[in-house]
Amino acid sequence: MSADVASSPSERRDMFDPMAWPELFEGVRTRRMFALCIDVVAVAILTFMAGVLVFFLGIFTLGLAWFFYAFLGQAVALLYTAFTLGGPNAATPGMRAMGLEMRLWYGAKPYPLLAAMHVLLFWFSVALLTPLVLLVSLFSDRKRLLHDIVLGTLVMNTESLRA
Repeated sequence: MSADVASSPSERRDMFDPMAWPELFEGVRTRRMFALCIDVVAVAILTFMAGVLVFFLGIFTLGLAWFFYAFLGQAVALLYTAFTLGGPNAATPGMRAMGLEMRLWYGAKPYPLLAAMHVLLFWFSVALLTPLVLLVSLFSDRKRLLHDIVLGTLVMNTESLRA
């Protein structure tokens, strides 16, 4: 079988079976909550620094740049997630600190657009469906949240994934 036939979407199989490799998903839910807290602090610091930059840009542009304040926090969080989660490490700094990594259901690493969609779906699902939507992870075999299921992503232990 040629290499391009094996990599076609019809040949992709679910790589991470929780029954075969339960160590991939042990403690993921708890570590994911702590990773979110670390990332929220990092985004807050970056937003503050970007706010200072926008302030000085506003002085030079006679107040025009101050309109960026309306969506500064959201833009920083979206870029932070897109470039860290969608980057070569496939994890935000909080996820790396907690030993977590994201993969697609067939084993590939996420790309920046998927990472941006991941964070947008997370916030929309929590805002629209209440935080009770996070209870989905209690009933999922891979401890996935609703937006993980929709996008076909998995969050796993990095050490077990490398082994």
